[in-house]
Amino acid sequence: MSTQDDREKVLERIEQWKLRPPRLTDDVITMAHGAGGKASQSLTEAVFKAAYGGPQLDRLDDGAVLDIPSGHRIVFTTDAFVVTPRVFAGGSLGDLAVNGTVNDLAVMGATPKWLTVSAVLEEGLPMDELRSIVGDVAAAAAAAGVEIVAGDTKVVERGAADGCYLTTSGIGLLPENREFGAEQVEPGDVVLVSGTIGDHGMAVMLARGDLKLDADISSDTAPLHTAVAALLDAVPTTRWMRDPTRGGLASACNELATAANLGVSLFEESLPVNPPVNGACELLGLDPLYVANEGKFVAVVPADKADDALAALHSDPVSAGAVAVGEINDEHPGMVVAHTPFGGSRIVDMLVGAPLPRIC
Repeated sequence: MSTQDDREKVLERIEQWKLRPPRLTDDVITMAHGAGGKASQSLTEAVFKAAYGGPQLDRLDDGAVLDIPSGHRIVFTTDAFVVTPRVFAGGSLGDLAVNGTVNDLAVMGATPKWLTVSAVLEEGLPMDELRSIVGDVAAAAAAAGVEIVAGDTKVVERGAADGCYLTTSGIGLLPENREFGAEQVEPGDVVLVSGTIGDHGMAVMLARGDLKLDADISSDTAPLHTAVAALLDAVPTTRWMRDPTRGGLASACNELATAANLGVSLFEESLPVNPPVNGACELLGLDPLYVANEGKFVAVVPADKADDALAALHSDPVSAGAVAVGEINDEHPGMVVAHTPFGGSRIVDMLVGAPLPRIC
């Protein structure tokens, strides 16, 4: 065999070695996984890249180069997720991290396209649990049609974090002619909610096991961009949108009332609340208006377009339960008022304190 043949075989073996996935034999996260050496490389290759891998992420560069189609602007958002427990009825930390960021883009009118996902891991976190979290992230991203293009991992000492925290950033594409916001809201406009409220917050609360309650409640975590797109196609004059996460529908409506300097009237008999959620809230002394949602949005549309908006929302499974819950007025600027079926009313203020901490 010639020297040239020997050299080619050696080079071939080197290339095969480079392509061989690093072995990951650890059962739990250790500080070495955050030190930037072989253990870090193994974790990145065998867990994160294996789940999220795509043309951009596979390069393992310090950033992603993204081509923006002409005629679009970008919407950029970021969020952190620290929910406890990390798995609950209807969802998990992993899909919550994806859906939460996708929905922030969606209610801005953007089409979600790219995500980054960073993880802060506590020493001692079981590797199987990490794989499960990462798998949920990958599945949620695939379901939402978004690509994970970059990320980062940090490991902290045992006791310095609660297992795993995720931080996501997202980029969506916004057509140049799409504009809406609180400044466009007018008296007489109709307030819509895409479905039942309070499901996520109560699902997480029950999953903690501190309460001796047995109720059939699942989180509503879901991507909203297809429902938002259906609404905007049917009603391009949609005035304003928001996903009512922490602080619930009450806080979202208060933010609107303040920003628009108009009043928001909510009609209690129209508020969509699942009976188990309503029952659990009554037992705990909570108002469903303040309980977090992760798969719902609130929108304001012109009164003459409300029927078209509801028809469009009902066409998407995520928003099939959409209803009109209120209207905009100039009678009590900056305030939200809930009207009871018996002719009474009450002020719905911003959330005070944190009755349901770490729900996202």
